[in-house]
Amino acid sequence: MNFISTRHAAPAATLSQAIAAGLAPDGGLYVPDALPPSRDLAPGRDIADTAATLLAPFFAGDALEGELGSICREAFDFPAPLRALGTPADHVLELFHGPTAAFKDFGARFLAASMARVRRSEAKPLTILVATSGDTGAAVAAAFHRQPGLRVIVLYPDGRVSPRQAHQLGCFGDNITALRVAGSFDDCQALVKRALNDAELQAQAPLSSANSISLGRLLPQMSYYAHAALTHRATTGRALNLVVPTGNLGNALAAILARTLGVPLGRIALATNANRVLPDFFAGGKYAPSASVATLANAMDVGAPSNFERLRWLFDGDDVALRAAFSATEVDDAAIRDVIARRYRDHGEVHCPHTATAVNVLEDLRAQGEDGDWAVAATAHPAKFESVVESLIGRPVEVPSALADLLARPAHAAAVPNDYAALRRAVLAGV
Repeated sequence: MNFISTRHAAPAATLSQAIAAGLAPDGGLYVPDALPPSRDLAPGRDIADTAATLLAPFFAGDALEGELGSICREAFDFPAPLRALGTPADHVLELFHGPTAAFKDFGARFLAASMARVRRSEAKPLTILVATSGDTGAAVAAAFHRQPGLRVIVLYPDGRVSPRQAHQLGCFGDNITALRVAGSFDDCQALVKRALNDAELQAQAPLSSANSISLGRLLPQMSYYAHAALTHRATTGRALNLVVPTGNLGNALAAILARTLGVPLGRIALATNANRVLPDFFAGGKYAPSASVATLANAMDVGAPSNFERLRWLFDGDDVALRAAFSATEVDDAAIRDVIARRYRDHGEVHCPHTATAVNVLEDLRAQGEDGDWAVAATAHPAKFESVVESLIGRPVEVPSALADLLARPAHAAAVPNDYAALRRAVLAGV
């Protein structure tokens, strides 16, 4: 299979080339030249087994084809359990059991395992650039830490991530550099995209991306949805509907792609925070990126969701069909606080602010008479947001052991202006 740019002005690439590049040369995002046909899939023994089957068509004919099984086994060595949520028909898909307690561990570890194999014979180190609104950077840093021939520069908006997120971002050292940028996540993302399109810089220091624009992160994120839905159907005979909290649209797009490939997912509803670009579009407005707004669900503070370009590609640019297929609902900070406090009081559940947006949307769907089996995607462990969660539930949140280990390390991040020259200097400093 080959991969093309969403902007149709770059040569087709193999999977390995697309993973190594991150962004297509014309600034577009890599997508398959043709999607594999829908298949009748069965659950594997675990997520790694399901992933290897689901992803096989994308790896067909590529240099990594023979290593897909070992990549999946290396990346997906922790669970994503589907648990009951309040009532028998409601569930939570816990995606936070990886080393940095966020769903982004799945895609980051898969990308690192793939990239390490793609780069085996390369003499010149590759620099991975990643913009993060909170969780992506730590997942990528953990996945690539001490990987030979690979270095990572993480950019995050100074003061707009939780204290524990900030500590994770700066606690690795070695081949990981953390930069706290005087700006928003959108500013960080724009800096990364500019660097990836800087041919002169690329000639001096080869670059790639580990944001959700990376095909090597997007494809594996289908796997946990596939495993949960296939296992649920095998157990109950019913399809699983999803509510996905989303900012940059990578996690939501993974669920949408999985359904397109034959995974028994029903309706997919999107939950956002007060950044309204997606709710406004799905309500019939124009797609109009805007400056991001800081919220309690900071990992979703995105005003220009990159993967919207891929979503439009999937629907052949037909916005009418796209709007008919999905909904996106805004959940403001007051509602996030209410869900966290009330669900703990009434059900003993503890949710992070991002998961709370999805729970709020599910509650609204049920109130509107929506039936069927539903799951909310729990994207991060609530212990990462103790400054928000603990005051609302009135007790400390137990910290997972892997997260506790990271928090015990010293951390450092260099303060930089929202200035491309600063990023360029950081990249060249490692050459």
